Amino acid sequence: MATTSASPGEVSHATTAAPAALGRVSEPTRPGASLPAWCPSWAERLGDAYLSGTSCMFLLHGNVRDVVPLAAPGSTEPAADMWGALPEFLSRELFGQWDIVLTYDVGKGLRPLAGSDGTRLWTMVQWLTERLGAATGWPREPDAAIAAIDALLERNLIDPPEKRKRIAVVLDYAQYLAPAGDAASSVKAGAGRLVRLLSWATNPLLRRVNVAIVLITDLMAELHPRLVSNPAVTTIDVPLPDAAERERFALATAHSSGMPADRMDAVKRMAALSGGLSLESMRAVITMSARDGTPPDGPEFALKKKDLIERSCQGLVEFIQPRLTLEAVAGHAAAKDRLESDARAIRRGQFESAPMGYLICGPVGTGKSFIAECYAGSVGIPCAVLKNFRSKYVGETEGNLEHALDVLRSLGPVVVIIDEADAALGNREQGGDSGTSARVFSMIARQMGDTRYRGKIVWMLLTSRPELLPIDLKRQGRAEVHIPLFYPQDQAELDAMFAAMARKAKVKLAPGLPGPVDLALGLSGADIESIVLAAKRKGLDRAAEMNQPAADTVTAEDLAAALGDFMPSAQGLEKEMQEIAAVLECTEKRFLPERWRNEVSKPGGRARLQERLAAIREVISS
Repeated sequence: MATTSASPGEVSHATTAAPAALGRVSEPTRPGASLPAWCPSWAERLGDAYLSGTSCMFLLHGNVRDVVPLAAPGSTEPAADMWGALPEFLSRELFGQWDIVLTYDVGKGLRPLAGSDGTRLWTMVQWLTERLGAATGWPREPDAAIAAIDALLERNLIDPPEKRKRIAVVLDYAQYLAPAGDAASSVKAGAGRLVRLLSWATNPLLRRVNVAIVLITDLMAELHPRLVSNPAVTTIDVPLPDAAERERFALATAHSSGMPADRMDAVKRMAALSGGLSLESMRAVITMSARDGTPPDGPEFALKKKDLIERSCQGLVEFIQPRLTLEAVAGHAAAKDRLESDARAIRRGQFESAPMGYLICGPVGTGKSFIAECYAGSVGIPCAVLKNFRSKYVGETEGNLEHALDVLRSLGPVVVIIDEADAALGNREQGGDSGTSARVFSMIARQMGDTRYRGKIVWMLLTSRPELLPIDLKRQGRAEVHIPLFYPQDQAELDAMFAAMARKAKVKLAPGLPGPVDLALGLSGADIESIVLAAKRKGLDRAAEMNQPAADTVTAEDLAAALGDFMPSAQGLEKEMQEIAAVLECTEKRFLPERWRNEVSKPGGRARLQERLAAIREVISS
């Protein structure tokens, strides 16, 4: 798709010659662009980088296994029902005017790509046969194939200008040609291939002729870092489809699958709600809906979408559709007020006033996970739990995280919960794992600080040890609002917590319960739930002993007995340490109970708390 058609011998990047155009269109449709408006934005980036002479090697990663729109034969506009794989798009659209388009992967070997143009394919085969021999002898092994491509490129360089060809090389599944790993393993995996790829990228002679080399990999982390980080290699992320592309594909697929015309509006609604899905996944949803006669945007769609996204993330992300809102949270009044205010801003689309993320901290059992899920319910957006993405294999941890972040970016408004964040995220200084923790930390920190996603990806870091989190993640512009949660501080909060835990456990308390409870026990929500269930069991046991029907409600006698039997956790120092750490992390005084507000407001109050925290940590670690 180019502004002009270049002759076979034209020099594209010489200082005295204009760059040869890409593709097959005759006129540009955007100022400074070489591709028509319907082409994906990533293709325009590739075309601009090539035409500017910046690079002749490009690394495509991300959603590279999805389908891409194709133009109808003889047309510069996309066909409504024509979609193809990425290599086909490259050969037909991006390099549609080029003389030779070669592709190689370790499964199918070396072969030409010409799309549906039989004449062009025959021309390519003739040219390759003159240089490589009969097609049956074209190399399939990686080392032999890369050597053959290298020989073709070198011969093209020394050919006279009138015989020089425009050559595009597409290396699919490039991670198997130059896999990630240390220097020693690279020798066994084919250091020669890595060196040849690097030499192509940095060869100034290749930049002066019409040669482009495109590497395709699912995950950039699986490719050798020397190739990924080379400044002569242009890395381009192929994103998941946007709303307009999803709608166009969904309507075309629905029409071809026999979907009734009166359901096309439902297809459009489904497309709008399908952020995070690839087009191929959407095809599966639509064809199943057409086959079963179910509405494409019906209740089944949410379950199918959840299953497809979780499978595409290989179980690294779990999606939860929150059923409760912040109204279900007992206590924590100041924290609820702040979260509800932010939720209203996001619902109104006022993303600029929403925080990038939250740090929810406090002792164990204070309901950190619960309040995070309820916040997502109040906003009315999905809730994603980032699970353990670490792997024992080199490069796989970063690849897992890279894919998970790609999906989260495409979902639109979403709350991302990272539980036990101090252990999950690592930091810059961690060693002993070949730098994996440092790279994971860098990827998370970079995404958390990307203000383009303010209000669209809301990070919630949950931890009872906030002092272990690196300050880089806790600063303004990342997890900027630090909300501490505490055990019930007065009788009213305790009553509300007992009522909430009773509802959760489906236990009915007699009127007036729980009554006065010693606050010094430091009961957590989990403790209270355990006490309520113990009281229920005592009532059932007593009724069985007396051969009487069980009472519907927990009596004051049973609850008093359960409270009398309950023994607080012996980890008192650890709980105190977690509570002090939460106080020191707090970013707004209104989040603190009165006794802690008074403590930090005293001269030297924070310093004394820091000393106490250090003393407890020393005792516990000794």
